[in-house]
Amino acid sequence: MPNGYNGKILHVDLTKGTLEVEEPKESFYRKYLGGSAMGMYYILRDTPKGADPIGPDNVLTLMAGVTTGAAISGQSRLNANAKSPISGGIGDSQSGGFFPAELKFAGFDGIVIKGKSSKPVYLAIIDGNYELRDAAHLMGKLTGEVDDIIHKDVDPKAEILQHGIGAENGVLFSSLASMSNRHNGRTGMGLVMASKNLKAVVVRGRKKVEVADPKTLIALNRTGPKILPENGDMDGLAKFGTAVVVLFNNTIGTLPTRNYNEGQFEGCEPISGEKMAETILKERDTCYACVVKCKRVVEIKEGAYKVDPRYGGPEYETLGTFGSYCGVDDLAAVSLANQVCNEYAVDSIAAGATIAFAMECFEKGVITTEQTAGLDLKFGNADAMIKALYMMVKGEGEFGKTLGMGSERAAKVWGKGSDEFLITVKGAEAPAHMPQAKRSLSLIYAVNPFGADHQSSEHDPYYEEGVGDFNLDRLKQIGLGSPQPAYSLTNEKVRFAYETEVFYSMLDSAEICQFVYGPAWTLYDGKDTVTMMNSVTGWDLTLEELMTVGRRRLSLFRAFNAREGLGRKDDRLPKKFYKALAGTGPTAGFALTHEEVDSAIDEYYKLAGLNADGAPTPETLEKLDLAWAI
Repeated sequence: MPNGYNGKILHVDLTKGTLEVEEPKESFYRKYLGGSAMGMYYILRDTPKGADPIGPDNVLTLMAGVTTGAAISGQSRLNANAKSPISGGIGDSQSGGFFPAELKFAGFDGIVIKGKSSKPVYLAIIDGNYELRDAAHLMGKLTGEVDDIIHKDVDPKAEILQHGIGAENGVLFSSLASMSNRHNGRTGMGLVMASKNLKAVVVRGRKKVEVADPKTLIALNRTGPKILPENGDMDGLAKFGTAVVVLFNNTIGTLPTRNYNEGQFEGCEPISGEKMAETILKERDTCYACVVKCKRVVEIKEGAYKVDPRYGGPEYETLGTFGSYCGVDDLAAVSLANQVCNEYAVDSIAAGATIAFAMECFEKGVITTEQTAGLDLKFGNADAMIKALYMMVKGEGEFGKTLGMGSERAAKVWGKGSDEFLITVKGAEAPAHMPQAKRSLSLIYAVNPFGADHQSSEHDPYYEEGVGDFNLDRLKQIGLGSPQPAYSLTNEKVRFAYETEVFYSMLDSAEICQFVYGPAWTLYDGKDTVTMMNSVTGWDLTLEELMTVGRRRLSLFRAFNAREGLGRKDDRLPKKFYKALAGTGPTAGFALTHEEVDSAIDEYYKLAGLNADGAPTPETLEKLDLAWAI
């Protein structure tokens, strides 16, 4: 029996109704670790070129990692991958909570899903046993209602990953939800699962994860609570969640405001993590075995916007997209928007940003109350925002259906120059970190295989002049020791973007949390990551070997996209990012230039071993032991 992982992958063919167990060799696990690197092996092998993202030929993979379920912080993560209905390229999304660990306890490291069932079903994996069960009674119900029914029918301690009513109504950016508040949120993985008539995956198990060196793992785990208060970034994250950065980003002019037109929001304080903690925070929640407890749980019993704590609380991105993006400074309204996204299982970044886009279209006269079904969709109108969100997730009327397609497709419907207001890359709305100031993010937003993403690399302040020794000493572990001028996009900054992207890519293959393990600011550094993984698996991994896995994942993503027709033409930023920011904050007047971004992409392609169109060269694939992907 291997240490850490189970050595079993479950293959589900929904068209045939068959379930088969594969037992890959140890070398396979060491080569890919899990997560999206492992998922890409099956997707490139089994998804036909040109497959319809919401057709039966699309392969959906759900993968944990070799250390998932071990008794230490930051390991309970799950990756969902498939061809994305948003971009037509690869879709990739991570989630945390308790489902990933429970999948391991139930006896499996991952699931490969293909085909389409003739009727709604859910997959039950209980103590190593597995079967497809009827799910007709679960359709049309909110995520919390589905959880209640399955807990009653199966086991109160079962963990459930489900698509929601949003996907049933065709919302393009539907997510997969567990615990009714943890999401595989981006790239439309919920719509992919819904297209297969698979309502949910239910897991319950009592199998302990075997650890090779429990003494070393316990020692590392015990350092966590001791060093957490000494790390300013981690301490703030624990106390206030990701919302801790609302005020900071506003101060430095990187809080996207009124659909990314400004970098400061005058209403930031009422939607901050500090205000949340003072007012509506009920408790701090966590993922399996994690000491950080960064997850917010809020409750509002009175007023116009009541919020149920079972649906958690808003993260920074949600506070941004439904708050500052929309010009809304009402924490209760943003918290309700977060709940609606959780109830209907849709990505809160895409949902909020799409409404903000519609608000700018409304204010600029592109759409009127005739198109918005009477909504006065001005920036700052919290009531209109909530009503628009309900129309979106329910697919109500032409306006609701258009919103459910996301902003890029909505722009094609509305026309009249509305594409000038987009903040999308490969169809994905940009998260709440502004590339006009965080210059290396502009590069990552452009080249990231599944669209604009803030969790695919380290952010610029950690590699700019004045960075603290604590952070820089960690970056030196991966060969980065020359901080660059603020707001720069030098070749060294490009190298910083690429090497930290590789590190983050490895994390999303090993399936360990980017808030716990990382190259700069997290609880544990690169060396600790190696120690943790070796103590669980019994291997003799090095940091460079782990980084190689990160490079494999990125190259497999790029190979898939190239096969599906995506290339340099798709590695581009929206027009808005090249226009000067308005407002009066420190980034007022900031804009990217085509010259600097194009030059950075050229340099990135060289570092990543890509050809002129952004595809990995045969030499790159062979060097990474991926010749099969050529």
